[in-house]
Amino acid sequence: MKLIIQIPCFNEAEQLPATLADLPREVAGIDEVEWLIIDDGSTDATVEVARRHGVDHVVRLTNNKGLAAGFQAGLDACLKLGADVIVNTDADNQYHGPDIPKLVAPILQGRADMVVGDRQTDSIEHFSPLKKRLQRLGSAVVRRASGTTVPDTTSGFRAYNREAALQMQVISKFTYTLETIIQAGKVLVAVDHVPIRTNEKTRESRLFPSMWSYVRRNAVSIFRVYSLYEPLRVFMIAAAVVAVPAAVIWARFLWFFFAGEGDGHVQSLILGSTLLIIAVQFVALGVIADVLAASRILQQRTLERVRRVELTLGVEPSHYEPGAEGSGRPATTGAAAGRATGKGGDRETVGT
Repeated sequence: MKLIIQIPCFNEAEQLPATLADLPREVAGIDEVEWLIIDDGSTDATVEVARRHGVDHVVRLTNNKGLAAGFQAGLDACLKLGADVIVNTDADNQYHGPDIPKLVAPILQGRADMVVGDRQTDSIEHFSPLKKRLQRLGSAVVRRASGTTVPDTTSGFRAYNREAALQMQVISKFTYTLETIIQAGKVLVAVDHVPIRTNEKTRESRLFPSMWSYVRRNAVSIFRVYSLYEPLRVFMIAAAVVAVPAAVIWARFLWFFFAGEGDGHVQSLILGSTLLIIAVQFVALGVIADVLAASRILQQRTLERVRRVELTLGVEPSHYEPGAEGSGRPATTGAAAGRATGKGGDRETVGT
């Protein structure tokens, strides 16, 4: 069984040595542990530093495409390199590398397909009280939207087995953390969480310019992803929000109408009718969006099967380069192809 630890990087030459020094090379229950970095268009010596410190694989993107795109490129490469378990961590050494065995344990025990590390944000000293409250609120919203019980939904320290990784399709350009949890909940991936430790803060986050920018962009991301999977519910709620005032306005008009004063309140009739028309349009849009959502799920399943076929055919990872001299593996191996087709004792098949 192979574990690949992937690290999305953008200009991380200074932080990467400490991050790599914290990662394990042996994990109980795992035969091989390899490291992979995704260089997201860095302009510094990130790749050279990674190779000097023993990274096995490099995915070098031609320009800065963002954290979500880097994460997705890493999953694709790890699968094609034969990974049975994939761990994602950050390049800023935020997460405690020795907790990786704890993170992958539920997967090795067959209890989960995806495991998220819980930083227990209330105990992190450099988080302000406001940030802690916002973390709790945001995680509660995502749990509600996804139907999962993950307490720390913005944690990037997480593990996937092959089945979960094959199903993950990130469309956000900002971050993958919230989207993949909502997606996992909607496609019925078994999600678990374990408490993990964090290291001392080494630098400010470069993902967002301010806390409020982070909140705004995450709110938009949550709404967008949830709408993709539950469009009918979203539009029905919008229709109800408009229809209720319409009903109140009409009731007001009818009150005055039966009191013999309807001539002076025709504007209420017009406004109520306008709001009702808007509500009906929301309902129609919801029905159309629901049909499109069903089509998108079929497309996602088709893409998953295409991934399995690619693994069977031995298609190489995009933008792949070997890591440190002597440590890089071929992009495809017989074991990887065997896992993709169900040979060699693995439960996965092309037709599943």
